[in-house]
Amino acid sequence: MLSHRFAIIKRRMGKLLSRYLGILLAFVLIVQLLNCSIAKLFAASCNTADCSSPEDCQQKIKECEEIINAYTPAQTKNKETLAQLEKQLSNLEKLIKVAEGQIKKLEGEIFNRAVELEYQREIFNARVRSYYIRSQRLSPFLIFLASESASNLTRELSYRLTVANEDKKVIIKIASELAKLEQDKEKLAQNKAWLAKSKENTAKQAAFLKSEVEKVDAFLGEVKGKIAALTTRQQALLAARTGTFVSSVGEVPISSIPCSGPPGSPTFCDPGGGNWFAAFSFGAWTHRKGMSQYGAKGRAEAGQNYKEILRAYYGREPVKKDIGGTISVVLPSGNLEFLDFEYYLLGIAEMPSSWHPEALKAQAVAARSFAYRYKQQGKAICTTQDCQVFSRSKADNPPAEWRAAVEQTRGEIVEDVVAFYSSTSGGYLIYPSGFWDTTDGQGGPGFASRAWESKAGSPWFYSSWYTQSYTASSAKCNRSSPWLSEEEMADILNAWLVLNKQGGDERVLPVTINQCPVDGGGGNPYSHQELKEKAASFGGAFSSVSGAKVVYSNSGETAQVIFQTNKGEVSISGGEFKQAFNLRAPGYIAIRSPLFNIEKK
Repeated sequence: MLSHRFAIIKRRMGKLLSRYLGILLAFVLIVQLLNCSIAKLFAASCNTADCSSPEDCQQKIKECEEIINAYTPAQTKNKETLAQLEKQLSNLEKLIKVAEGQIKKLEGEIFNRAVELEYQREIFNARVRSYYIRSQRLSPFLIFLASESASNLTRELSYRLTVANEDKKVIIKIASELAKLEQDKEKLAQNKAWLAKSKENTAKQAAFLKSEVEKVDAFLGEVKGKIAALTTRQQALLAARTGTFVSSVGEVPISSIPCSGPPGSPTFCDPGGGNWFAAFSFGAWTHRKGMSQYGAKGRAEAGQNYKEILRAYYGREPVKKDIGGTISVVLPSGNLEFLDFEYYLLGIAEMPSSWHPEALKAQAVAARSFAYRYKQQGKAICTTQDCQVFSRSKADNPPAEWRAAVEQTRGEIVEDVVAFYSSTSGGYLIYPSGFWDTTDGQGGPGFASRAWESKAGSPWFYSSWYTQSYTASSAKCNRSSPWLSEEEMADILNAWLVLNKQGGDERVLPVTINQCPVDGGGGNPYSHQELKEKAASFGGAFSSVSGAKVVYSNSGETAQVIFQTNKGEVSISGGEFKQAFNLRAPGYIAIRSPLFNIEKK
């Protein structure tokens, strides 16, 4: 019975081995073809040695990615085949264990039979001798002589024949069992040798299989490593050509919004344990055009006169102009009124009268130039921040410092430019021509500490925004600080991934949009889990973020934001990240400037 069961197991193992070896052969052929084909292409195209320009690097990155994209399906098929092989291998190992058990049982059975037959062998030898003697002595004449009568003769003869036949049967049976025992011993030895060979072959095949898979994975890992190296090389080249740089923030003024300052500042509020992230804008609610008011303050305090200040921001000094007569003004009530031009200027409420006189003069010329453009175009100017703020009470009773600034610059304007101005531009201005508003006119590391606005103490120069407007009392949507948890930052990265891969998605909105409408409207935002699942369909979702850094460009913007995540290091363009952040960040948290930083607590 045991021998029969082993034969069945052996047949099953033979079939599995045949199937296993067939799949393995196909797998090996695919792997060898894959290795050979990729190696040739990789050697020809995916090489950083002659990457001499960003464009060249980009082309080689594309070539490397094409190699991976072309052979990824084959590698996927390999892994599917590998799964089949591992399943077959697992079944083989199970059958080998069963076969080993059967071998042990056969060994035990044969041992017991051998012990028993050793005893039988003694009986067998005795029976053979006895049978031989009886067969030799079984002569009717001798029996007749030994018998007393005919009846005794018959009985003795019958008895001796019966005993002889029984001896013969026992001899035949024992001989047969002894022969069968020898056959089973021989078959046992053969099966043990076959099983040992099967185990050895299976072990070799398993090792070979593992080695081939590791080779393919290592090779594709090498290709990806080349891509990463190319990307690094490309970034270095772009940095050299476009002037990107990494900079610590350095000394900056204190933000006026509670809890909106960076770690270490008086307005920092610790959000608690774990990883927390906040976006800090350089400047806010600014078009970054024309004169920076805090920049003018800093320059005046450093000794520049109003003409130098105007030349720095508009590219030209003021000239005398016959402004003449009146200007039409739209009052807050909606009524239209005509005011004397210089009287109107006395009511401009755009700069504190306590500031340096040269800054006030620069402001007076900028405001006059801005209003005069409306007059030339025959338009009425509004009295709010949409144009420039006018206060009748201030015009009726102007502070002495402001009156002096207006009177000392009477009739002066800057021509041929729109005299835009704003409170704080964040250290870089784009109009009339782009430049860094710093003490040396340069960006680069340490620009924040050298910015004129920073030196003037602008509370908007470096701040993280979580309030609805720029006042401390405005709505906060139940947020006590601008700090985002690791989960919230990963959620914003998932929003970026979906927007980037899909080209847009109307459900990428703040999860709080219905409780705290940013623009007066609601929507159907993804939950964190829904957005995570959506991102997972595009190659894997972000679930953790452990670090962040930014790279700035010499054109006054954040060029890249680089995060350390569960998916490795991820680099995102500043513009794409700002868009995703402002679409998805909860409450009123926002990036207010194209020049921004990400801080980690």
